Amino acid sequence: MNVTIVPETLAGTVTPPASKSQAHRAVLALALAEGTGKLSNLAMSEDIQATCGCVAALKSGGPAGADGLPRLDCGESGSTLRFLIPVALALRGGGHFIGRGRLMERPQEPYFTIFQERGIFWEKTAGTLTVRGRLTPGVYALRGDVSSQFVTGLLYALPLLAGESRILLTTPLESRGYVDMTLNTLEQFGVRVEYDGDRTFRVPGEQRYQARDLTIEADWSNAAFWYAARFLGCPVEATGLNPDSPQGDRVIEAYYARLKEAGPAELDVSQCPDLVPPLAAMAALRAGETTRIVNAARLRIKESDRLAAVTEVLNALGAQVEEREDHLVIRGVERLAGGVTVSGHNDHRIAMMAAVAAIRCREAVTVTGAECVRKSYPEFWEEYRGLGGKVTCGI
Repeated sequence: MNVTIVPETLAGTVTPPASKSQAHRAVLALALAEGTGKLSNLAMSEDIQATCGCVAALKSGGPAGADGLPRLDCGESGSTLRFLIPVALALRGGGHFIGRGRLMERPQEPYFTIFQERGIFWEKTAGTLTVRGRLTPGVYALRGDVSSQFVTGLLYALPLLAGESRILLTTPLESRGYVDMTLNTLEQFGVRVEYDGDRTFRVPGEQRYQARDLTIEADWSNAAFWYAARFLGCPVEATGLNPDSPQGDRVIEAYYARLKEAGPAELDVSQCPDLVPPLAAMAALRAGETTRIVNAARLRIKESDRLAAVTEVLNALGAQVEEREDHLVIRGVERLAGGVTVSGHNDHRIAMMAAVAAIRCREAVTVTGAECVRKSYPEFWEEYRGLGGKVTCGI
């Protein structure tokens, strides 16, 4: 689906969908729990549908491959894949994980290193990763600067084992806010983990998840695009957000305020990489000011190479963005030209960035593959229209 956006000021209030990050964690915890519980305000984006389908397959025992291991369709969801690999090893002795888009191109080396050390079989073919073996209690050493999702996957699986385990990070932990969210969810479901605040987690074994009812918070990551719209001159307010949320992306409030200040700005996104597209849209229109978005190398292994995609799309609209190996340098302009067609890069955050940047274009902007927003924000285009945006859809 392609959408064409005629520049128009947005106005009104909007409540972002439920946090995808919290929902992944809550769905998995409830699936592992004893008893019954209910999750409220669960937005069924494509990624959450993938996690729900996979945990159902793990619990039901099917569908399975010829070797009896479950077939787990992760769609394009990195969280689903990385959270469930250790859980499937702990519960079922492995699984066949199916991925789409760039999912199987995204790095899994921290797990593969552990597998080699522990004699766990793995094989990656086109679109499928097979793992076979059993996790055992012990010390798990892994890097903390590739993705916090590897830490989360182990934190979910290790409490199920027969003895105590430890996770030792060999590099500083990035995206710590996501691990804090994991620890918060585990605690809510009755699982104990001791974290020293640096590089060591102690995980007692033989624990049992306890079911509970939980309401999923609104999503700060998606709220960031409405913050960007406000930055670009639209009286838009994102409501329903928890100011004390464990979601790391609530730092958007502080970064929004920093970009509103005059003078050069440097934003460190090592702990909040998903904020780069909306931050870049804001920085592109800080007329006369230079913004550096640093420590962003991990964006190259997202749904798209986000450093390249952000640069390509914003520059096509008329921005001045320079792509470096691990950061962006953005020289703000007063207005963007628009009048072009840009790719959504099969990346929900790139498509939403283009939609927000179009607000300050002189001419209409067409975004191809705009259906990719279904990955995290299925109602985005409807809500954009509801705020007064002029959007038409085409094939």
